[in-house]
Amino acid sequence: MEEAYQILDYLPQRFKNPKEQEYIEFLWKSFESNYKEENYQFALMAYHMLFMSFVYFNVWQIKNNTEDDFQKSLIGFADRIEKNFNNASSPFTFSEEQEAKIFSFLKLIGVGKEKIGQYKKLVNDRNDIAHSNGNIYYQSTDAIDQKIHDYLRFAEEIQSHSNDLIQGCFTKFLLESVDIEEREYPDDNDQINEILINEHYLSQKDIQFCASVDITKFEGYENSESIQNLYNKLKEDYIEEE
Repeated sequence: MEEAYQILDYLPQRFKNPKEQEYIEFLWKSFESNYKEENYQFALMAYHMLFMSFVYFNVWQIKNNTEDDFQKSLIGFADRIEKNFNNASSPFTFSEEQEAKIFSFLKLIGVGKEKIGQYKKLVNDRNDIAHSNGNIYYQSTDAIDQKIHDYLRFAEEIQSHSNDLIQGCFTKFLLESVDIEEREYPDDNDQINEILINEHYLSQKDIQFCASVDITKFEGYENSESIQNLYNKLKEDYIEEE
């Protein structure tokens, strides 16, 4: 159970819509309560939905930061799905397509075919426990804890592939936020929360990676002091001192 909490580090720190946050909190409470009551199959269904939410948030980041490649990857999808994905206002729009097909977007961040096949198997396993087939597959803490471990291992694999994308997103944010007169919010905290974290649904894992980026490459840039201030503010608000 203790390891299960780690999934929250892969989910957004902030949400555009309060209902999105309410939904994630509902899934976590459903997992937690069913786990404690030893209703492990129902707990696992909720945990699977948390994992898929993580995938949808990653696809949202891919869509917003690799628009041309994302457009090309929509070839073969139904016209309705293609239109809805292009006009998506929430990461949960991606739930309109079959879960297994959504993993194909991870190719855009370098996830290989073999790994995508492993992720798709999670969907098949979830389908087994979601149907009335007379089987109780998870009857012990050892069984569900192993499955949770698998979900977290896969989440970390996907996260590691997204680091280059997150770095590009963060670099773009810093460069576009140096001019206090021109950017969206004059206050550093508001600019970080609304334009970086909120807009891109950044998780704690994403933010930790942003904080590890070497910003000395910006030395000599005009308004480099503003970049340093934004970087320091991000670390101050979101990174715990060891």
